[in-house]
Amino acid sequence: MPEILEVEIYRRLAERGMGRTIGKVRMVDARYGRGGTTPRRLSGALVGHSFTEARRRGKLMLLDSDGGPTLGIRFGMTGGLVVDGEEALDRLIYGPGVFDEKWVRARITFADGGHLALHDPRRFGSLELAPDESRLGPDALTVSLAELTGAMAASPGKVAGSAPLKARLLDQARLAGIGNLLADEILWRAGLDPERRSPLYDAELRVLHKAVRATLRQLGRRGGSHMGDLMEERRVGGRCPLDGTELSRATVGGRTTFWCPAHQR
Repeated sequence: MPEILEVEIYRRLAERGMGRTIGKVRMVDARYGRGGTTPRRLSGALVGHSFTEARRRGKLMLLDSDGGPTLGIRFGMTGGLVVDGEEALDRLIYGPGVFDEKWVRARITFADGGHLALHDPRRFGSLELAPDESRLGPDALTVSLAELTGAMAASPGKVAGSAPLKARLLDQARLAGIGNLLADEILWRAGLDPERRSPLYDAELRVLHKAVRATLRQLGRRGGSHMGDLMEERRVGGRCPLDGTELSRATVGGRTTFWCPAHQR
């Protein structure tokens, strides 16, 4: 599934589309638009312009244009990017593992004949003109300890009963970019219980911050969010790679979660 690491790979591929005049835009399914973005509005805003920069904020990819609005692309669970026929990734963990034209939800054709296409079998992604970037928290790849401390604090106005720790990690308004697989890997490495609701101590926040930064760097080098040390055992009956304890499984923050009851507290 596309998390921050996969979207960063998409962003790098999208750089090949910079500076090329847009000749045609087709959004196959009008329901793929978000925030009032319709096929007609999308085409009218981009045709004749060119993209000037490919950026990313968490899991949101942003394509700035020369005089037109920024195009925001969300990839959902199975969205992928194709530029001039080249896919950014061969496979996503919850994707079908094959490319099929019927799953292309939008295609931007450049005047030189090349194209940038969004391929999304399960259609959980979206396109949006001028998305509100301010609704996202600090980017997980560059988050500071102070920013992470603020992100993990209790919800405003609440002294106790904050959301579970994993739910806070997944909240894109608190911290942008962390998805289900990365959250489990980070908390497993940090030795923190995903169901924990009490505030973290300063020492625990430092450990969590180190785990966030180290996990993203290491898995980025390995090739994606699915390359974690916990991944092979992240299943019913799986055992902790550190101590052999059978992993616990529950729904936390609305997502299936695996953790070690022995060392994650």
